[in-house]
Amino acid sequence: MSDTAQQSCDALVIFGITGDLAHKMTFPALYRLEAAGLLDCPVVGVAREDWSPEQLRTTMKAAVSAAEETVDDEVFRRLAARLSYLPGDFADQNTYRELADRLKGVSRPLFYLEIPPSLFAGVVTELSRAGLTTGSRVMVEKPFGHDTASAKALNGELHQFLDEEQILRIDHFLGKQPVLDLSCLRFANALLEPVWNREHVAAVQITLAEDFGVEDRGAFYDAVGALRDVVQNHLLQVLALVAMEPPRDAGSDALWDAKVDVFRAIADADPADCVRGQYEGYDQVQGVAAGSGTETYVALRLEVRNDRWAGVPFFVRAGKALATRTTDVRLVFKQAPPQPFLELPPQVGPNQLVLRIDPDPGMRLTMLSKAADGTGSRDVHLDLPFATELGRPPTPYERLLHDAMTGDRSLFTREDAVEETWRILEPLLRRPPAATPYPRGGWGPATADALGEGHLPWQTS
Repeated sequence: MSDTAQQSCDALVIFGITGDLAHKMTFPALYRLEAAGLLDCPVVGVAREDWSPEQLRTTMKAAVSAAEETVDDEVFRRLAARLSYLPGDFADQNTYRELADRLKGVSRPLFYLEIPPSLFAGVVTELSRAGLTTGSRVMVEKPFGHDTASAKALNGELHQFLDEEQILRIDHFLGKQPVLDLSCLRFANALLEPVWNREHVAAVQITLAEDFGVEDRGAFYDAVGALRDVVQNHLLQVLALVAMEPPRDAGSDALWDAKVDVFRAIADADPADCVRGQYEGYDQVQGVAAGSGTETYVALRLEVRNDRWAGVPFFVRAGKALATRTTDVRLVFKQAPPQPFLELPPQVGPNQLVLRIDPDPGMRLTMLSKAADGTGSRDVHLDLPFATELGRPPTPYERLLHDAMTGDRSLFTREDAVEETWRILEPLLRRPPAATPYPRGGWGPATADALGEGHLPWQTS
């Protein structure tokens, strides 16, 4: 038997299975895993709602139908046959006694906590009291803490009952295929790796732009803001993949060692190098506090202080209600030396490499070429659409659920990485600049452009 097979879970228990996350992400991911023949254990749902098993299966069918173009009835029948439901209060020991009865004969359960982080410690405590944590893995959703102190406190609470190897902190961004492709693009291509450093790169831009607002998530978002919602986790993880040295070996710890080395090389963020914004009308959203200062846009400048990247600014921005929806990584290269014989204009754009993460994943190279009539010059784009060339990848939750069930920890965030990313952003949490209003449909506060003074302005295509 392979190591992976030995590590595979023999039951999946989902706390909060009646929630929005299960409907949007978990149920479709389970269906796809069943269709691929990768789901081979029972699935137990636990939630407070007094639903019947049939009601849960009906909800799952609706979720899968909404996510898939077509639903294979036989695949869904197999998936539904795996599913059982346990209604109960998460604070009631009887819930865990009955769960233990359901799991008799199970030695390697995976507990997936699709519940608010404030409930993590209580659920894990009760699982331990019921004798269910031995041999188990526990997967938890973000946010993992809301600052450095709370992240350390939560880690301490979980470590009373679980070893670090048992804790899987999920960040769905790490399951996106273009994010995974970053390492391969860098280290497997001799064309790119020699220029992936401060000798050739002038700046790095990482953008997560959304063309919609907070909508019906006002109460949740107002307590979080853009910095906590997507920068501390998603975008700093992407930054680490852009900046890290090649891991020393193939193990998950070696990968995380390389990422943590990047985080440790980043100084605490300076509030003077941060711009916060709030789109006009945000304070009218239901659930948002009157006079809220929560940011819906944040842009910051960071520097990785090591031999590879010293002096290269990393610009990170995220925002809602912007002009378009796009998530990308952009390496802006230094200008080539002037060549008089080329008769180029005084100002020409630099070469750029753009990795598009969402939507329409792909890669673009922006280069300079002569115009068709032989006079002047123009930028040309060399595009590689991943879906066309590489086929449909697994969805992030599909990939991460499978990794969790088979014991592959490489895409789940390690404790020291979580604490380092909070440490980097702590000054912005303690002394946040005022949030500047900006109109919907633009690119955030104009003051964000000043962060990149002397460098290429923020790119938007």
